[in-house]
Parts: sequence; C-alpha cells; structure tokens
Amino acid sequence: MTTEEKYMQRCLQLAQNGLGTTYPNPLVGSVIVSENDQIIGEGWHLKSGEPHAEVNAVRDAEKKGYDGDAFAKATLYVNLEPCSHTGKTPPCATMIVQKGFKKVVVGTLDPHDKVAGKGVALLIEAGIEVIVGVLENECNDLNKRFFTFHSKQRPYVILKWAETSDGFIAPETKNEQKPVWITNPYSRQVSHQLRAQENAILVGSKTVIDDNPSLTSRDWSGDHPTRVVLDSRNSITSNYKVMDDAAVTLKLELSTSNILEIVNELYKNNIQSVIIEGGTTTIQSFIDAGLWDEAFQFMGTDVLFHQGLKAPVLSGDYTLISRKMIANDVLKIYRKK
Repeated sequence: MTTEEKYMQRCLQLAQNGLGTTYPNPLVGSVIVSENDQIIGEGWHLKSGEPHAEVNAVRDAEKKGYDGDAFAKATLYVNLEPCSHTGKTPPCATMIVQKGFKKVVVGTLDPHDKVAGKGVALLIEAGIEVIVGVLENECNDLNKRFFTFHSKQRPYVILKWAETSDGFIAPETKNEQKPVWITNPYSRQVSHQLRAQENAILVGSKTVIDDNPSLTSRDWSGDHPTRVVLDSRNSITSNYKVMDDAAVTLKLELSTSNILEIVNELYKNNIQSVIIEGGTTTIQSFIDAGLWDEAFQFMGTDVLFHQGLKAPVLSGDYTLISRKMIANDVLKIYRKK
C-alpha cells in the first residue's frame, strides 16, 4: 500500500462514521498530512446542513495550532471530490484554496451535476496540485447509494429475507404467532442495524396483513427508515403498525407487476436506498426484473418448516461477497454484477 493509499484508507474509515446520518449527502472523510508525514487534522461529514469533512479536518488542525503556513506544506486527502457550489454550507473547494493548500488528493469524482469535476477544476485553476483516483474503486463502493441515485436515477436496492435451512420463508400456517421467527435475536439486531443505515424499507400489503410488522430499527440505535408499503387495493388501514407515528410511511398504490414504476416512484421521493424485505412475491419480482444491487440472505440453521412459502431465488449475474456466522445463523451477502 502506497502512502497515498494509506491516508485515503483513513479517509474511508472516517467517512463510515456518518453511515445512516448523512442523507441526502454522501459519506466523506478527510485527513490533513504534514510535510513530515504526520496527520495533523481529521474530520468527517456527519449530517446534512452541518460542516463537510474537509472543513472539520481543517478545524481539527487549527485547534491544534496549525495555520496557513502549515497547510501550504501539507496535503489534504478526501475520498470524494470537494464541492464547488453553495448549498446548505459554503463550497469546500473555495475554502481549501483560501486556507493555502498546495496539494490535494481525491479518491473519486462526485457524480452530482452540481459538482461533477467542477471542484477539481477550481483547485487546479488556483494552482493546487490535484491527484485523483486513489483507491477509486473503494471510494466508489463506499458511496454506492449516492452514486446509484445520481448516476442511474434510482435508489440502491437491497434485498433482505430470512429462510429456514430447508428453504422456506414462512410456515404453511402461522396460528397466533405473528411473525414467526426464523433467525435468532442477534441476526434480528443485525437486520435492524441495516434498517438504520438505509433510507427506506419496502414490503407488500400481504406482509403487512399477515405479520403486522413495525418495520423500525428499534433494536439498533439510529433513525428509522421510511416505511414503503405496496398497497394497490388500498387495504392497509390505520390499525396496522406501519401506519403509526413511529416512522414516516409512504403508501404506493402500485403492484409488483411493474417494478420499474415502483423504483421510479421511490426516486421521485428522493429515496437513495431501499431494503426490499417482503414477502417472497415482492422480493422475487425485483429479482426477476433485474432491479437489485445487494441481497442479504439470513438462514436459521436450526429451523425447519417442511412446507410453506418458498424463499426467493436469486438469478442473473451475481457473486457471493460475504458469508458469516451469527451465533447459529448464517448470513450470506450477494452483489449483482
């Protein structure tokens, strides 16, 4: 790993501190490295409307007594191109010029049409040496939600389900237990962590009627996702938990017969990422339409239903990127190529 890659890796680590809180902004971390190869300032973006990563890194360095003379000899690293426009905060590229930096290392360019190379151009015009593309793939992957939303005009789609070791997502009959748990409490906590990290969670009306889920991240610290319910027959009343005040709920009078229309509607509602959580028909419809990016398959190895509702089946070109045990459960994560 080169020196530049080492410090860009640190930017990525810092940026992850904002996972689940920066929406609609991307995840960004920044470090300032002195001429004698020491980090003198670090920062990350935490929330929309609050200072960006570069500003926080500069403030961190200034608190330690560093000023323009030190910045002129230092290098500023940031995983995403500095913004060049005034939004809720002033442009970071202008701030970098004003602070006197002579060298900036950028992980990847920003696809947002208000930036898209303009930030780097501003720095170069000011006489700053700019290096772009350090750990570019890793930087792109970190902001896969933001990049997908702005480049493909749709949310980043994550499929998620739990299945028994014999391949069922629900038993033939549920009696009084709603829902029927397939995985252990630790897996459910991981599931709620995922909810806290993403913008929205989507289910079909049958899942709401059968299980009456809350669809919140109550077992993990963080914001609740926007709850999206496909309700083409307008059958979900205020009596169901998804209609309470615990989180925002968006009802779409659409069916799984047109996944593209659903995705377009989510985009219109500025949803950058969505978890498709149920049921099998809804999840399988996204798979069959080829409109998914990642899939989280939880398997309860100690649970057998023998018969019931079959679990979704992935198809197309995809790869297994992770497999881990959560106590006695197995979590497999797939990514569509």
